[in-house]
Amino acid sequence: MKKRILLGIIGVGLIYSCAQNPFTGKSTLALVSNSEILPSAFQQYGQFLSENKVITGTSDAKRVENVGTKIKVAAERWLNANGQQGYLKDYQWEYKLVDSKEVNAWCMPGGKIVVYSGILPITKDDAGLATVLGHEVSHALANHGQQRMSAGLLQQLGGAGVAIATGGKSAETQQLAMTAYGAATQYGGMLPFSRSHESEADKIGLTLMAIAGYNPDQAILFWSRMSSNAGGNKPPEFMSTHPSDETRIAALRALVPEAKAEAAKFGVTFK
Repeated sequence: MKKRILLGIIGVGLIYSCAQNPFTGKSTLALVSNSEILPSAFQQYGQFLSENKVITGTSDAKRVENVGTKIKVAAERWLNANGQQGYLKDYQWEYKLVDSKEVNAWCMPGGKIVVYSGILPITKDDAGLATVLGHEVSHALANHGQQRMSAGLLQQLGGAGVAIATGGKSAETQQLAMTAYGAATQYGGMLPFSRSHESEADKIGLTLMAIAGYNPDQAILFWSRMSSNAGGNKPPEFMSTHPSDETRIAALRALVPEAKAEAAKFGVTFK
């Protein structure tokens, strides 16, 4: 009986907690609302900046802000053209360059962006930086943070269901069931879920950088440089949160014509 009640709660939550995202066209899981997520994200972003060295006033810092602003404007143009004028009303855009050797960048829900200085030698130019910022901004635009939190809640609920179902079994049986459940949801659910988010961010980001005036062909060159920089120390794709470099580059190459065609709708063309 308890198991059926728990499954019923999960089912009702799934029915009433989906939202369609304009960038992906998909109905996405939204067990946690942006009104809950954004204030926390903004607070965490401010705390991070207070605890790290933010680079200001340099040409690199200005480039991060200028390119980021162009990506934001591209997102606004696309949304306005597709009847989604109010989509970004709760976003508070901010672009910061942080002194770190780490080759990384990230965007929190609501448009709070950090670029680590360690990635700049690989971006090389504005188009490379636009590739990075377009990708990171797209995670926020597609509400990937919200979806990850929602999936995590479902994973916890499922674990509770396994615990209830094996409640009358031995401790060893319960432990084996929980271990099997954890592995199944991690490799069969959470990791593929994360890789799909990366692929979505690549696709959206490619379109945004093109609308912003940056040739999407340059994205392939950037990810090739990233692959060379990483070397051979990456886990197999099925164990990773990200697609393999080969998978990513092949997908981007196939998407470039579509990104250019979308940019052409806004009067942006490339030779």
